[in-house]
Amino acid sequence: MPMNDSVIITCALTGAGDTVGRSPHVPVTPEQIARSAVEAAEAGAAVVHIHVRDPETGAPARDPRLYREVVERVKETGTDVVINLTAGMGGDLVIDPEHPLTHLPGTDLVSGLDRLPHVEDLLPDICTLDCGSLNFGDGSNLYVSTPDMLRTGAKRIQELGVRPELEIFDTGQLWFAKQLLAEGLLDDPTVFQLCMGIPWGAPADPGVLASMVNMLPEGAQWASFALGRMQMPWVAQSILLGGNVRVGLEDNLYLSRGVKATNGQLVERAVQITELLGAKVATPDEARQRLGLKPRA
Repeated sequence: MPMNDSVIITCALTGAGDTVGRSPHVPVTPEQIARSAVEAAEAGAAVVHIHVRDPETGAPARDPRLYREVVERVKETGTDVVINLTAGMGGDLVIDPEHPLTHLPGTDLVSGLDRLPHVEDLLPDICTLDCGSLNFGDGSNLYVSTPDMLRTGAKRIQELGVRPELEIFDTGQLWFAKQLLAEGLLDDPTVFQLCMGIPWGAPADPGVLASMVNMLPEGAQWASFALGRMQMPWVAQSILLGGNVRVGLEDNLYLSRGVKATNGQLVERAVQITELLGAKVATPDEARQRLGLKPRA
C-alpha cells in the first residue's frame, strides 16, 4: 500500500445530521450550499458531495427541485468541480423499542428506486450508494439498505451512466459491494468511500482502515474519512495508505478546539496536510480521469 502522491479531496458540504443549530457555517438553503461548494472548490476540493436541506427548517430533505437549484447555481458560476450527489436519503427507520413494528417520527424509508429521482433528473458525475444496513447511533435509529434494494439501485445507476461512490460503513458492506461487482452491477473503476467512526459501524482505528483497504477489489479508487476531531488525522491516514480524502462540515464542525470551521477552511487544512506529506492535490480533471468520469461538459 504505497502512499498516494496525487490526492483527490472531496468536501462533504452539509450532510443530513442535526448540525444546523451547532454552527452558523453549516449551509442550509440551495444558495448557501452552492456558495459553499464554490468556496470548497476554490480552496482545492476536486469533488463536492451534496445533500440538501429544507430551506425553512434546516431539516434533511430529498426534494429533486432543491438538488437542481444547487447544481444549477454551482454550474452558473463556471466553477470546475466534480458533482457528487447523495442518494442515501430515504433509508431512515426509527422504531418504537416497545412496539418494533411501529415507526416513530424521523422515519423516512422508501425503496431503492425512490431514492434516485434527483439522480435520474440531473445525471451527476457521481452519486452515492450506501452499501448496507446499520444501527445508526444510539437509541432506535436504523439505516436500511437491504441487498435487494442495493441490487435494484446499483442496476439503475449503472443504466443511467452515473458513477456510484460505494459508501462503506463496515466490513460486511465492503464484502457485499464486491458481490455487486461480481454480479456485473458495478463498472470499473469502482469508487469506494470508507466511512469510519460512525456509531455503530467501523471504528476510526488505523488497523481497521488498513484491513478494509486490503479487502478492496483490484484497481479500486478509494477515499476515507472519520468524524469529528479525527477528520484531519484521517486525511494523513488515508494518504499514507494510498487513498484519497474527504473533509467538510457533514463530518466535523471544528478547525481546532472551540473554533468553528467553514468548508473552505477544512479543505485548506486538508491541502496543507497533503502537501506537507509530499503529495500533490489532484485537479478536477485529474479526478475525472482516475474515477472514470466523462470530461467536463
